[in-house]
Amino acid sequence: MENQQKNKVWFITGASRGFGRVWAEAALKRGDKVAATARNLDSIAELKEKYGDNVLTLELDVTNTQQVNATVAQAHAHFGRLDVVLNNAGYSLVGTIEEASADDVKAMYDTNIFGALAVIQAALPLLRQQGSGHILGTSSNLGHVVLPVIGYYASSKWAFEAIHESLALEVKDFGIKVTIIEPGAYATEFGSPESLKFAPGLDIYTKFKEDFFNNLKNLERGDPNATPQALFKVIDAENPPLRFNLGSNNLAWTRGVYEERLALWEEWDAVSASAQGTAK
Repeated sequence: MENQQKNKVWFITGASRGFGRVWAEAALKRGDKVAATARNLDSIAELKEKYGDNVLTLELDVTNTQQVNATVAQAHAHFGRLDVVLNNAGYSLVGTIEEASADDVKAMYDTNIFGALAVIQAALPLLRQQGSGHILGTSSNLGHVVLPVIGYYASSKWAFEAIHESLALEVKDFGIKVTIIEPGAYATEFGSPESLKFAPGLDIYTKFKEDFFNNLKNLERGDPNATPQALFKVIDAENPPLRFNLGSNNLAWTRGVYEERLALWEEWDAVSASAQGTAK
């Protein structure tokens, strides 16, 4: 069943490009109201020009917790409520596990994980007061599977997934819903210099990375502009899913990976069980 309430109020991080921009515009076109945030206000100024009072454009660096708190509060006060809180800001660190520095990994986690947490923690008291709300987070199919060279990015999404799954259990009784959006490969600006950071390279991995990127070129990529109607079905649903695959290629890949994991655990189960013992 679907919840027929329309004219929702959204709070979106990373609204300047990629999915954030596509979904912000689609929500506005269907008559919703949007608090659109980005690190650079100029990058979302066009939204204000096109959609007037239905959009509130706000400067936001999600790694600045004080700014997050103030911005979420401002959006809530401006529109009177927040129905959909969408954490979309994020970027990928490109580099092998050996190449990337701890500082580079921490910086990515500051945006991908701690930035999202700051938004969630700022919004939750307001959503509890309302007795409603839907927290969405843009994860990735890489929240379940892993590729080389972008392993640190995948690790941030594995953490992102666990946090949201726990959150869903904790806030269900407050009338708050949680959904993790898991896109596959899409032709967004995610591969742009603004969305990627490259770790300094080591010569021993040059050929490996060249082969990896050549293989990526053959990936079938979806059209981001085809996604809004699917997203709307999720947010309008009375009982939205905790996890939602975005695109047609994720399920087969994820199923194959989990089949391999289950087979491996089964193969080693006797050895695993032998380590159980009995506590005294």
